Amino acid sequence: MITNKTLPIIKLDEWLIPSEESLQRRYNEYIERLSSIESSSGSLLNYANAHLFYGFNYDPIQKGWWFREWLPNAIEAFVYGDFNNWNRTQYKLTRVGENVEIFFADAEHGTKIEHEGLYKMYVHGDNGFYERIPAYAKRVVEDVLTHNFSAQIWNPEKEYKWEDKKFKTSSIKHPIIYEAHIGMATEQERVGLYRKFTRDMIPKIKKLGYNTIQLMAIAEHPYYGSFGYHVSNFFAPSSRYGTPEELKALIDTAHQSGLAVILDTVHSHYIKNFNEGLNELDGSPNHYSPAGERGNQPYWDSKTFDYGKVGVEHFLLSNIKYWMEQYHFDGFRFDGVTSMLYHHHGYTDLKGRDLFFGDEVNEAGIKYLTLANTLIHTINKSAISIAEDVSGMPTVTVSTEDGGMGFDYRLAMNAPDFWIDYIENLPDEDWNIWDMWEQMTNRLPHVKTIGYAESHDQAMVGDKTIAFRLMDRDMYCNMHQGSHSIVIDRGIAIHKMIRLFTLTTAGTGYLNFMGNEFGHPEWIDFPREGNGYSYEHARRQWSLVEDKNLRYKQLESFDTAMLKVITKNNVFDDTYPYIHLMDEENKTMVFTRGDLLFIFNWDFTSSIANYIIPVSCEGEYEIALDADSSKYGGFERIDPKSQYFSRIEMGDDGEERHYISVYNVSRNVLVLKLINKK
Repeated sequence: MITNKTLPIIKLDEWLIPSEESLQRRYNEYIERLSSIESSSGSLLNYANAHLFYGFNYDPIQKGWWFREWLPNAIEAFVYGDFNNWNRTQYKLTRVGENVEIFFADAEHGTKIEHEGLYKMYVHGDNGFYERIPAYAKRVVEDVLTHNFSAQIWNPEKEYKWEDKKFKTSSIKHPIIYEAHIGMATEQERVGLYRKFTRDMIPKIKKLGYNTIQLMAIAEHPYYGSFGYHVSNFFAPSSRYGTPEELKALIDTAHQSGLAVILDTVHSHYIKNFNEGLNELDGSPNHYSPAGERGNQPYWDSKTFDYGKVGVEHFLLSNIKYWMEQYHFDGFRFDGVTSMLYHHHGYTDLKGRDLFFGDEVNEAGIKYLTLANTLIHTINKSAISIAEDVSGMPTVTVSTEDGGMGFDYRLAMNAPDFWIDYIENLPDEDWNIWDMWEQMTNRLPHVKTIGYAESHDQAMVGDKTIAFRLMDRDMYCNMHQGSHSIVIDRGIAIHKMIRLFTLTTAGTGYLNFMGNEFGHPEWIDFPREGNGYSYEHARRQWSLVEDKNLRYKQLESFDTAMLKVITKNNVFDDTYPYIHLMDEENKTMVFTRGDLLFIFNWDFTSSIANYIIPVSCEGEYEIALDADSSKYGGFERIDPKSQYFSRIEMGDDGEERHYISVYNVSRNVLVLKLINKK
């Protein structure tokens, strides 16, 4: 079905008017593909059921197991495993079109497909003979002695009984996201477990004030150090953390605690490995990938997906439905969206329309993402869909009905780089408040954004967290409550200000990587040959924040307090902050968002008594949050019982203005709330 109606996206952004034809073509291609899917499968939901057809699936009517795989170019293929003493060629698969299949009746063949049984495929293709793991394997395990991976039948006697029916994703009005890695969430020098995360972390995350958990590194990946971004098995939750039931229990418990859980999903590329992954699975060089160099992601040493190929589309859309229906995930943060949108993967000097509508745009990638978001919001209307795109591609967060790709949010990826640049390259006196304001608020009204000062990316080995950049080696010896260190005092003050400023200006949602709320020291470094396969830096030292003699607790307390103030006062309901005062000389910015007045003094020496601030109306104000409070590592320079009464003065234009007077202390943020409006 072709439509030439004027897309609403054009009305949202006049800059797109010259590109209306390109946008219309994209929309029509999406509509045509969706219509084709609905004609052949009845609905997009029915179409996204490949995981119920491919792989090992039990047939209760015929009473036996079907095994199927999409291998269009395989010369021949076999399935083998525990059930036949690993005889590679005993069970040859029958070709049916582009698929191969075999049926194991319960009473035949002398075989028995059992729960926890191991299996593989043996594929003969143009690339030779290889032992392979099926693409639709729902569990993959590693042999601890040989480090080889095998697929595993997972068919427990009792299905997991969900108890989260009362939870609705719609209860999460604005995502405040705790980005977490199951394996690293333990302090022990080992890989953490699903059940330990459920027991220890979910109550902690709830208490901290976050309402959404973003789980990283869930889909199986053979190299732990890839942080889960070199996926081998897209339908298999990583077995290194525990069983599928334990992951379900984690999500179930989170839901019962009122927390949404989203999956950090990687549909932008896949691992090159033959032994574990999809690469040349049917023996051809471009089974899941485009032909030639476009099939490679050279910057990540991985393979790309061919989004225009029906089998790939079927695989990825089914993967979306699988995680939402089988594991009750509430949405996705799509990793590497920029790489999906462009053939150059984002590494280019192109600007403006040439970047967004030129030959290097991956139109098939855009169509896939639009279908994916349609599916996500068909399954769960309130699901959360977030794009990691650094290019600023227009229409990413516009609904599919209005001609966009349908993401709910994009990540404010400029913010962390901006803070790194300021901390590393500018002395405090050169920080420009207008530049800071522009960087945090430069977004269109219809582009909903998740703001963040730092994520896992800024904590990796070779990089540093904000806390470590600010305080570095002083964190090893001067974080005791009794210590007196100018470096630590400065670092704690700026750490708090950066986080609250980003939270209140950079979007209508927020993200934090676990441990950064209390200024976790050092970096993340997974076990590898270069560090003696040590887990020392692949964990979180929760004991630091639990020790009340250390100042980490002050940072965590502030993080909790700022989230509480923001959520209690529904600050994100107000789309943008509104400037009241920008005083570059005194490095002071004053703005409102919702009912709160934020006073940031970035100057490191100038504390000004009786500082005059314009306010919007007459009334009385009280302190909602003072970062200088001693419980947050400050100096208690402001009386917590202070109240501020507005007064009226005549402006130069003859108009009356309302003002309040405050003690504007250096390196601090004071948040006031209007309590008696007159």
